[in-house]
Amino acid sequence: MRRRLLGVAVVLVAVAGGLAVHFGAVDTTASDIAGDALYVVAVWGGVVALFPRWSSWLVGAIVLVWCVGVELFQLTGLPVRWAGEWPPIVLVFGTVFDARDLLVYAVTALVIAGTDATVRRPRRRRLSD
Repeated sequence: MRRRLLGVAVVLVAVAGGLAVHFGAVDTTASDIAGDALYVVAVWGGVVALFPRWSSWLVGAIVLVWCVGVELFQLTGLPVRWAGEWPPIVLVFGTVFDARDLLVYAVTALVIAGTDATVRRPRRRRLSD
């Protein structure tokens, strides 16, 4: 139950941070990277909230596949068209493909999965003793 609540809390904090970056920061490379990283963190929190018992590395892999899939979906042109009809869709699907985002997604997913695995390891050992 604690892990599920952690996931929900992470989603809320990451979304709040992402909205602050999206609406409050000057549009720079740094703000774009921050927004991408926060997107990964929010997706991670969502997967953990839904599936709290899954391993850290499985969650990280699913998050990375989702984020890369969304980025590649941008190549279809649909997200930018949808954004013209309903602007908030940009917050989920973005608009245009940027190869740099793929690197940000990979690094962030690796860091968050590794951190999660490291934090969870001592608890598992204590439970098995």
